Amino acid sequence: MPAPITEERNLADRETLLDAAEALFYERGIRSVGMDEVRAASGLPLKRIYRFFATKEDLVVAVLRRRDQRWRASLSAHVEQVAEPRERVLTMFDWLAEWFAEPGFRGCAWINAHGELGSQSPAVLAEVRAHKQAFHDQVAEWVGATGEPVTEPVLLLAEGAIVTAGISGDPAPAAQARAAAARLLGAT
Repeated sequence: MPAPITEERNLADRETLLDAAEALFYERGIRSVGMDEVRAASGLPLKRIYRFFATKEDLVVAVLRRRDQRWRASLSAHVEQVAEPRERVLTMFDWLAEWFAEPGFRGCAWINAHGELGSQSPAVLAEVRAHKQAFHDQVAEWVGATGEPVTEPVLLLAEGAIVTAGISGDPAPAAQARAAAARLLGAT
């Protein structure tokens, strides 16, 4: 009789699975990746994968949720190193520029997921909306600290830069959006 699987092993296997699925989904798209490819990339048997996530949709939601936590934590850690409120907002665009320049950058994972599944998957749509709301709330906090009533325009600049960089493959939209945000904030 095989030994029972420990909680540590479960956690490690779940992370391995999420890493493999996230890499495949982000690089190639959700619909184009079959569960056999996720199995091969993770090294886990399908039976084990389906114990973690009953459906591919459940796996997609878990990937997006975990990515959201890491993405927003990285952005916040970068931005919150800056004390001055206007510079803090502008630093967000510097972080975006670094992200856009990363090898394999394919735009916003949530917008990509929405484009593929948003109209057919209420669970994916809810996760996309939760991410976008959390990003909005964070930007609103940073912009609010400047005293300027420009949260929505700054957010649209950030979102537009993300989409444009994802489509063009060029990180320049981050600097362009930063310059526009600086004008909105009255920063030099």
